[in-house]
Amino acid sequence: MKISARNILKGTITEIVKGATTSHVRIDIGGAVVTASITNEAVADLKLEKGKQAYAVVKASDVMVGID
Repeated sequence: MKISARNILKGTITEIVKGATTSHVRIDIGGAVVTASITNEAVADLKLEKGKQAYAVVKASDVMVGID
């Protein structure tokens, strides 16, 4: 896989929650969980399912930092 995004996190799908048009896909990345909102069509096209390995790809122009 070649893409321009620099943040590619490999993990395991732990849950897929389907809504009317959008699914929330949770990926365990070494103990941390990343949740992606993607279309139900994308879930079907990628044949995503619980237990399958997948990549969370993060591409953003800004990263914010906060403190308490």
